Amino acid sequence: MPRPTPGATRPHPPLGHLYEVSGRRLMLHRSGEGGPAVVFLPGAGLVGLDYLNIHNRVAEATTSVLYDRAGTGWSDTAALPRPAADVTAELHALLRAAGVPGPYVLVGHSLGGAYARHFAHRHPADVAGLLLLDPFHEDLHGLAPQEARERLTELHRMDIPELTPHQLDQARSQAAPLFAQWPDSVREALVEHHATAAWKAGLYEDRNLYDEVAEELRTAQALPDIPLIVVTAQGHDDAQAQLWSDDVLRWINATKSDLHGRLASSVPRGEHRTLPDAGHGWLHEESQDDVLQAVLTLLARP
Repeated sequence: MPRPTPGATRPHPPLGHLYEVSGRRLMLHRSGEGGPAVVFLPGAGLVGLDYLNIHNRVAEATTSVLYDRAGTGWSDTAALPRPAADVTAELHALLRAAGVPGPYVLVGHSLGGAYARHFAHRHPADVAGLLLLDPFHEDLHGLAPQEARERLTELHRMDIPELTPHQLDQARSQAAPLFAQWPDSVREALVEHHATAAWKAGLYEDRNLYDEVAEELRTAQALPDIPLIVVTAQGHDDAQAQLWSDDVLRWINATKSDLHGRLASSVPRGEHRTLPDAGHGWLHEESQDDVLQAVLTLLARP
């Protein structure tokens, strides 16, 4: 059952502007000049400004765009989860409303990787390349060990708790080190948002991932013939280590690498890369140079 996302609306983002799309205000932050523009699609539980450091480096080469989906970050609230079709239609309209011309190089992380693929299926003429950072794959859940499937079912059925003041302080303390390298102007806002709202939105967004969004990807037309790089993270990830046993984590890493390789080979100009020392959630920071190099590779390809 879709649920609204309390606390997701922030009228004054620390960076960027709010653009109205279909009656909602959506945050978009743009830097740099030239094209094709690079657009970052965050993973579940993350927001556009979580990619600010790599965004600033990309902006030295071309236009770079960060944004928050409805129901996340500093964009207006929305009932979550949402079909991929709604998310990609919203992004397409937002880029037009903000005056960001296509075609785009889409950088989709995790859940954002599923949305980036769906965008390319629907708007092939508007996509110059795809960089998928440890993306969700529609076949992973069906192949998973029973332990993993049962744990995910528990997560999707659980009520989202309200944190006590003590738990909020703990959440802020845990989030603060993640943003040590961010500018002062956004660090405090990001720490507060991750402690109070981002993790809730992430849990809601994921709830239709293994059925509705997976089916949208399965029934979509083949990816267009565009440059594609699929990146697989194989390093330690604190959040995943809390969820899965070592055996399940080894299975996840091996299986997703195989699926990512197949996805890359599904188009003539596809390439599969592996990051052995980066975890799933923050590979854009842990392997920032590698992510930048992949973006630059796509920008250079015809």
